[in-house]
Amino acid sequence: MVNFTVDEIRGLMDKPTNIRNMSVIAHVDHGKSTLTDSLISKAGIIAGSKAGDMRFTDTRDDEKERGITIKSTAVSMYFQLPKEDVEDIKQKTDGNEFLINLIDSPGHVDFSSEVTAALRVTDGALVVVDCIEGVCVQTETVLRQSLTERVKPVLCVNKIDRALLELQISKEDLYQTFCRTIESVNVIVSTYADPALGDVQVYPEAGTVAFASGLHGWAFTLRQFAGRYSKKFGVDKTKLMPKLWGDNYFNPKTKKWTTKAQDADGKPLERAFNSFVLDPIFRVFAAIMDFKKDEIPKLLEKLEVKLSQDEVDQEGKILLKTVMRKFLPAGEALLEMIVINLPSPATAQRYRVETLYEGPMDDESAIGIRDCDPKGPLMVYVSKMVPTSDKGRFYAFGRVFSGTAKAGPKVRIQGPNFVPGKKEDQFTKPIQRTVLMMGRYVEPIEDVPAGNIVGLVGVDQFLLKSGTLTTSETAHNMRVMKFSVSPVVQVAVECKNPADLPKLVEGLKRLSKSDPCVKSYTAETGEMIVAGAGELHLEICLNDLENDHAGIPLKRSDPVVGYKETVQAQSSMTALSKSQNKHNRIWMDALPLDEELSKAIESGKVAPRDDFKIRARLMADEFGWDVTEARKIWCFGPETTGPNLLVDTTKAVQYLNEIKDSCVAGFQWATKEGACAEENMRGIRYNIMDVTLHTDSIHRGTGQIMPTTRRVCLAAQLLATPGLQEPMFLVEIQCPETAQGGVYSCLNVRRGHVFSSEQRIGTPMYTMKAYLPVSESFGFNADLRAATGGQAFPQSVFDHWALMSGTPVEKDSKLETLVKAIRTRKGLKPEIPTYEQYYDKL
Repeated sequence: MVNFTVDEIRGLMDKPTNIRNMSVIAHVDHGKSTLTDSLISKAGIIAGSKAGDMRFTDTRDDEKERGITIKSTAVSMYFQLPKEDVEDIKQKTDGNEFLINLIDSPGHVDFSSEVTAALRVTDGALVVVDCIEGVCVQTETVLRQSLTERVKPVLCVNKIDRALLELQISKEDLYQTFCRTIESVNVIVSTYADPALGDVQVYPEAGTVAFASGLHGWAFTLRQFAGRYSKKFGVDKTKLMPKLWGDNYFNPKTKKWTTKAQDADGKPLERAFNSFVLDPIFRVFAAIMDFKKDEIPKLLEKLEVKLSQDEVDQEGKILLKTVMRKFLPAGEALLEMIVINLPSPATAQRYRVETLYEGPMDDESAIGIRDCDPKGPLMVYVSKMVPTSDKGRFYAFGRVFSGTAKAGPKVRIQGPNFVPGKKEDQFTKPIQRTVLMMGRYVEPIEDVPAGNIVGLVGVDQFLLKSGTLTTSETAHNMRVMKFSVSPVVQVAVECKNPADLPKLVEGLKRLSKSDPCVKSYTAETGEMIVAGAGELHLEICLNDLENDHAGIPLKRSDPVVGYKETVQAQSSMTALSKSQNKHNRIWMDALPLDEELSKAIESGKVAPRDDFKIRARLMADEFGWDVTEARKIWCFGPETTGPNLLVDTTKAVQYLNEIKDSCVAGFQWATKEGACAEENMRGIRYNIMDVTLHTDSIHRGTGQIMPTTRRVCLAAQLLATPGLQEPMFLVEIQCPETAQGGVYSCLNVRRGHVFSSEQRIGTPMYTMKAYLPVSESFGFNADLRAATGGQAFPQSVFDHWALMSGTPVEKDSKLETLVKAIRTRKGLKPEIPTYEQYYDKL
């Protein structure tokens, strides 16, 4: 039975010191949803016997079928902590009742955007790592995201039952496995952690690491064992905790602690962690799994575990689960670790405000966020849209950072493109209702003060995916989220019945609302394109579109991949184009940009919005540019943010500044649709060498200059050995040694190559890393499983753009065939244009 009411939760919402907002993050299949169940069962939302099998936070049918989480789900829970535990909390608290807002996020790499949306509205993260597979590619990705958002991590090493039952490893080996896992996590943490957070590495002796078996529903921290033994030995718990980890040994003869592994007679001593913590667990496993009937009652008596009459008759794994759940209940261990070590909103918003808010740090909104002030101006960040049972409507899911969200008063709804002082992307509308998100259902609630997670009804029509809600006239936006994946795989969709077109258009709008990362747009050929992060992501999105959002049968094209056009050398001669009226001429050169610089522009390290002097200094120091040239960058493109540059290298040209805007517009047009296949350009630097202009301004208007700039850019591109870049996946594959041959043969067929393969110490598994072109990745999972008899598990994440060998202007080359196929698909003439079409002779 649920052991709390909505009124109790509402009462706790007014105590920001007693709230914990946290996400559960990990690699796919490391046991997030299963582990979350034990907390949910402790809150009384589900029965204890179902915890671990029910996966309460997997709310959709396809999540249950596939056994993976697809959308992040939020649950609010009320807990009471024992008085002695409350004393260990370092931050300010008020009483012993706590409200935990937990978000269970997906682990599959295709749904990384859901993780980003969850991390934005939380202050702490429970990082789950499988003790056998260790830290995988997605563990690193989500940890890096959480640290850039200034979210504090605690670690849970999961699936210990597998190490004991399947691998049957010794205590010392298990200890070493734990050490390696914790060390790998700490390496990532220390690499990406923000200095403002202080030391956020995780240590078992500090209580920031829990060891668990989510499926069996038991877990422990060293704090709990120290608590048990402190009563027995009469020693203070805080002194005992550091002794239970690391190179500490207890000599039972002398009853003294030592750091040496041998006693005075040279006999080996057992490590304290093994003898005090692992030994009782190993004994329970041995007694029950080897059916030693007479030993079990003695053991249970020592561990103070009482069984009911029905439970005594159980045997094997069922009895093991029952005993371990009573001996070390997972809910208690996790709850204690979360409440004691994760920050409350009152603590976290002080240091998070700098990374969250775009405006000045001393305006009323920033001060409201910093103080987590329920009476301040309202500041809500909506991080995603959650579909409601009412078709086509969404709850705006977000967090109140300042003020109190309630139905009635009008609020300003600011989209991601809003600029203070302008009217674009901004509405003033009232919130209709506020609700509490409870996993599979929602509860109506009157109002929600600062520091809490909330669902809002009635603002979904005015926001696309995310945005800021505020009552302050001077408020800037909360920062837009940065995703670690990009939509690189595209599919064209059309309806089987032409009369259903309006439904499809409406369905596509709803689809792009419901997912933070999906992109849908109409191509110039008239095709409706849906782009996603990977094959699985697209499949889920298209199923949602067909069954929920549009509700009509669809025809899908084969998945296609977007390429980028680039150049491989400097233009063989300077390109020249004349304007339509023959009065103006522009000379231009194209040359490749350094790959490091392209990446820096894409990641935002070198940003077009930066002050041009600071940017020039950075480009001179890090990328070897000439400072004066770097100051003369006119713009980035396409979309004014892409990795292509237009640089003015002219000397003493008249009227040049008057045509700058027209040139920039022409450059944006050219970089959006390159000469070869009308794909975006990437990694090209255009130098304006010289310009001759008509003296009368009427003859050098935008209509004359803009098309000329575009033509000269395309001519320069075709003269500079054009090339194509394709997106590459980084594939991480876990497999036993015998399956490696199948992995190599499967990758070789698809132009992939393995660049690292190492054995996980203490297990028979190998971790292989490979690069695989996205265009070759369709059906890769199925082929790999077939080639290795189902022993290899791949995880693919977009990694970089790779130059394809050859050039499309070479007759009968592979690239020419590819480019012709792209042009035919887009409804263009199949022949690739030659530079003469854009180049004008003097």
